[in-house]
Amino acid sequence: MAGITERPEVEEKQTAPQVSEYDNSTSSLESAGFDESATKRLIRKIDFTLIPFLALLYLLSFLDRTNIGNARLAGLEEDLNMDPNSLQYNTALAIFFPFYVAAEIPSNMMMKRWRPSMWIPTIMVAWAICTTLMGLTESYAGLLVARAALGIAEGGLFPGVTYYITMWYKRRECGLRMAVFFSAATAAGAFGGLLARGINEMSGVGGKSGWSWIFILEGLITLVVAIVAFFVMNDYPATAKFLTDGERKEITRRLEADRSSLADEWNMKYFYHAIQDWKIWVHMFITIGIYTGLYSYALFLPTIVKSLGYKDNTAQLMTVPPYVVACVFCVSSGILADRHGQRGIYMIGNNCIAMVGLIMLIGSQNHGVKYAGTFFTAVGIYSNVPQGVAWNGNNIGGSVKRGVGIAMHVGFGNLGGAISGFLFRSKDAPEYYSGYGTLIACLVMSTTLSTFMTFYLRRENARREREYKRPEEYTAEEKFLEREKGDNATFFRYTI
Repeated sequence: MAGITERPEVEEKQTAPQVSEYDNSTSSLESAGFDESATKRLIRKIDFTLIPFLALLYLLSFLDRTNIGNARLAGLEEDLNMDPNSLQYNTALAIFFPFYVAAEIPSNMMMKRWRPSMWIPTIMVAWAICTTLMGLTESYAGLLVARAALGIAEGGLFPGVTYYITMWYKRRECGLRMAVFFSAATAAGAFGGLLARGINEMSGVGGKSGWSWIFILEGLITLVVAIVAFFVMNDYPATAKFLTDGERKEITRRLEADRSSLADEWNMKYFYHAIQDWKIWVHMFITIGIYTGLYSYALFLPTIVKSLGYKDNTAQLMTVPPYVVACVFCVSSGILADRHGQRGIYMIGNNCIAMVGLIMLIGSQNHGVKYAGTFFTAVGIYSNVPQGVAWNGNNIGGSVKRGVGIAMHVGFGNLGGAISGFLFRSKDAPEYYSGYGTLIACLVMSTTLSTFMTFYLRRENARREREYKRPEEYTAEEKFLEREKGDNATFFRYTI
């Protein structure tokens, strides 16, 4: 296990900075050999090295937490003597999330103290073991224990990786990368349906049912990738082996220019700054409104599709197309938001698309219209998960506060998973009026708060423009005096 270091990603600065190769002037940039085209090549190099593998990790994470929906169609309830008319299945879904949420903030703080290249693969090994053991359980109680343990093990991945991405890219570059990373969740939905359909044919092999093999094989796949991750993951730009010395300096310079050289060293006071920031709490409520729909969709789509008259194996396959379309829109939304330098308006628009889909599901008895509604719902909800975490992360100054704030954001949002476990009850089939109605109400709340936050950030940026100098007019020494203020520094400007 690696030793503890106070701040591995950049060299800690405790004294007023001097003019150096990190100076933001055009002449300094050109003398370092990084013009616009060279910088684009450098960013592409980072993209191809980091993002595909991070997306693979999240694909496996989302697959391992939601494959219980596919296992249900493959005989899980019957084999474990679960009453389909009770809330036993719903409880098995919900028990995952309190433990998942409890692990998120401690995990992000541990990743700040330890190296990501050790911490993330370690938690992957843990959740791979938990997933595999779910396939070996022979009782309902064993399923509950395995799901709770899975929540603890998986809790650190999503907030950890989203925080990790912010340590490599400028704020206006994070949205697309987070969208590509999170699009793995849509790929997990599509791939999960196809994989479950194939694995179910192994029913009877080794005396195990098809649902057992879904858990066992998908857990073993995660274990193999986790072992590979120990050898291929990088930590932070300052120590990345795939970058040259000049490239490491340029990435550090870009991040300092974008973050305004705010404090990055470890200190518990930045933890308290995060939990006292009302803006982060608003984002947390925006997020729970979205994540309740996210997990309801991921966990119950096979059940919803089956209620449209499809048989079990066909229902598995019919869950694939909505995820494919959602993946395309998720990435496209990230590209457009980065290009326009805005996130709030995209959050509002995507929520409206999701509400249209839910209205189609609750308001029509036509199976074609209902199935089309699953597409609209997936497009709106899945696109907003990376948008939301990028928006919140962009507007938190200082890396420790940002790490805690992202974990708060994602953790509170994931409580929506516990709610979602009880929204689509067997006795409400096939209409599920209460489930769809609750999701519409959650999205209305999220949209209202997103609208409020968009207007507030616009006004606050305008106020700072009137009362203070423009950010580029501050000297390094002036910025240093406010380095511990985070996003309250007078030179900080919010992403709207």
